[in-house]
Amino acid sequence: MRFQNSNVLVNLIHLLRAPQMSVATCLVDAPLAQAETLYEFVESPLLARQSRQESNARSYPRRIPIALKRAKGIYVEDVEGRRFIDCLAGAGTLALGHNHPVVIEAIQQVLADELPLHTLDLTTPVKDQFVQDLFGLLPPALASEAKIQFCGPTGTDAVEAALKLVRTATGRTTIVSFQGGYHGMSQGALSLMGSLGPKKPIAGLLSNGVQFMPYPYDYRCPFGLGGKQGVQANLHYLENLFSDPEAGVQLPAAVIVEVVQGEGGVIPADLDWLRGLRRITEQAGVALIVDEIQSGFARTGKMFAFEHAGIIPDVVVLSKAVGGSLPLAVVVYREWLDTWLPGAHAGTFRGNQMAMAAGSAVMRYLKQHRIAEHAVAMGERLSEHLRMLQRDFPQLGDIRGRGLMLGVELVDPTGKPDALGHPPVFAQLAPRVQRECLKRGLILELGGRQGSVVRFLPPLVITASEIDQVAAIFGNALAAATAGR
Repeated sequence: MRFQNSNVLVNLIHLLRAPQMSVATCLVDAPLAQAETLYEFVESPLLARQSRQESNARSYPRRIPIALKRAKGIYVEDVEGRRFIDCLAGAGTLALGHNHPVVIEAIQQVLADELPLHTLDLTTPVKDQFVQDLFGLLPPALASEAKIQFCGPTGTDAVEAALKLVRTATGRTTIVSFQGGYHGMSQGALSLMGSLGPKKPIAGLLSNGVQFMPYPYDYRCPFGLGGKQGVQANLHYLENLFSDPEAGVQLPAAVIVEVVQGEGGVIPADLDWLRGLRRITEQAGVALIVDEIQSGFARTGKMFAFEHAGIIPDVVVLSKAVGGSLPLAVVVYREWLDTWLPGAHAGTFRGNQMAMAAGSAVMRYLKQHRIAEHAVAMGERLSEHLRMLQRDFPQLGDIRGRGLMLGVELVDPTGKPDALGHPPVFAQLAPRVQRECLKRGLILELGGRQGSVVRFLPPLVITASEIDQVAAIFGNALAAATAGR
């Protein structure tokens, strides 16, 4: 597919001939020097019917009002023939982008061989190969004692299974979760969510069984300290919570954590904090659940994000990329937890053979082509563009993430600084930036507090030149969104 925003590409051609300068920075100097061809969005019959017939709970179509027709690699095309760079990628599901040849081949092979498409939890050669491929990616210390539970096809169901698992094994009920965390939308998983909005209308959540802890958010440290001091205060608080007989909190069954918070604003946990968290939970006999649903499979520059800290969790929750773009979710856990009884967690659609075949193909490709290393290089390239833009746009408050899981927190430079001297979030600017990006052919999503963080989750196969395109479009969009302010 060819990208059709010709004016941006013309700018890029000129900019890339000046290697000493960042594409993003050059665009700041004259972001709108040439008249741009911008997409206009008028409600089509398809979108009108969707609005009329689909649930009021729909979310993405409200912010990204397009009807898709085809997709290839990092590009999608809508029914009107407009092409977009997809930096949402199914919220991280499409590790290799849309319709990658190895995925298509794996799916076609399942069909050609007349393999069973639906198997419940009965085994097949495809399923066995999937397990071997997955265990081959795990750190040896985990793989050597790993058990796997196939769940219903969503990450939420895997989280529910993990909760049952640790409560059964420990005989305890409380779960420690973190502010800003996101683990799904079922009532059990929703109980673990930091965001209050989706929980307000729902009664009967596991509120009494969930204890929320501050997450080490360096830019807006919950202790007002930041840096190593903030990390140490956080760990001391957690350790005291587990050991103080007057703490008011029962010893939990588990702690659940995202190594990089996704929906919470692309906040990477401090690695020393993760090591301390592992030490504290292990000493207390508390299971450590790591939610790798969005961060797993080379997204952060390691096959699994927890590997950056060199820790071994007790439970790893996996979905999204594990199915090679098709629905699949699993829980991998250490043997000591495997005390639940047959049927303790079940689901009709836990035997998706196409997803297992596609997942195996993706896992092998990630390993053979060293995609984790590529994600590091491309993430650094994009981060550099964003940092150069930051020099001219004070609205770019914090640029963070790992690998190709990046976020930019938008701030109001005229607002009152917080305890660490950082300006407040600029919630009104974020949707304007998102809209201006969409008009220029770039799909991005928002997250974080008040939706103030612009998130970059491109397919991991994105090239250097495509990263430069993304940066160029983002620079133009940012200039347009902030014009006049």
